[in-house]
Amino acid sequence: MPGISPARALVTPDVRFVDVSVERVRNEARAPGEDALAAEEPLEIRIEYGPVGARRRRSVSVTMRTPGADVALAVGFLFAEGIIRDADDVVRASSCGPPGKLGLRNVVRVELAPGVSVDEQRLARNFVSNSACGLCGKTSLAALPPTPRLGRRARLALSAELVHGLPDTLRRAQAVFERTGGLHAAALFDATGRMLDAYEDVGRHNAVDKLIGAQLLARATPLTKYVILVSGRAGYELVQKAIVAQIPVLAAVGAPSSLAAQLAAAADMTLIGFVRDNRFNIYSGARRVTCRGEDGEHDDMGAAPCAESCRRGVDDVCMPAAPLRTGTRRR
Repeated sequence: MPGISPARALVTPDVRFVDVSVERVRNEARAPGEDALAAEEPLEIRIEYGPVGARRRRSVSVTMRTPGADVALAVGFLFAEGIIRDADDVVRASSCGPPGKLGLRNVVRVELAPGVSVDEQRLARNFVSNSACGLCGKTSLAALPPTPRLGRRARLALSAELVHGLPDTLRRAQAVFERTGGLHAAALFDATGRMLDAYEDVGRHNAVDKLIGAQLLARATPLTKYVILVSGRAGYELVQKAIVAQIPVLAAVGAPSSLAAQLAAAADMTLIGFVRDNRFNIYSGARRVTCRGEDGEHDDMGAAPCAESCRRGVDDVCMPAAPLRTGTRRR
């Protein structure tokens, strides 16, 4: 696949953490110390668009993010929102504006090709997103982007053993998380379990935007043969972003939301949650995951469908998942 390089450490020259003075308390004793915090600063995303000789500039969004890979974040955001479709829609993208408190520029300007059509009314529904939610601040339900189904090229077969190993691979690459304990991560894997790229950010949606935006700039989209793993929960916005990039499998260390599960099922995506402690749940698209030794009818991808919940032990054991029901429960 062109544009994707082997797995790399997540530390880049523009990623920052901040050392702060703290009072450490253990039992009833207090002592001065230092702690490292993940950096968080606002990033404004601007676009320049329109025909030659009549170009316009507009601010599209402000997001709270960890500085680093800002151009990829901006491009990934515009792609997920449907403002751009591929790398050919982008003429140039660069950081600009005055330096912020960390000495980094907090504006990215993306110059669109003259032929790119921009919906002015849709842009009017811009929003400020915080580091927890990529959809916070949408002014109406109509502002939510439409989500396509995965195409026929989104074929992938994974073993349960491969899925079990994804979190450990990602965790070994999370250098900034190891220092601060305060970042989410998103990583792209191939069908052999090799990690191809990964990003960290205080916002889970930003980490996904950085990951997908980098692949779009490398002309590697659509990502029909790859798996995305996120280090936290899987909400609606993460599933939506992955579907736009045509990623057939999204795995999460944490829980999916009910709306995320519904969206994944409607798009024919495989959604996996609670990938930890040698077990996971499959909420949709179970046919793409196989468990060792199970018998099952192979689908058109050559994979025997796995039951909806898998545990790894001496032998891989598959158990039916509990049906979705309303109410609360303890896990």
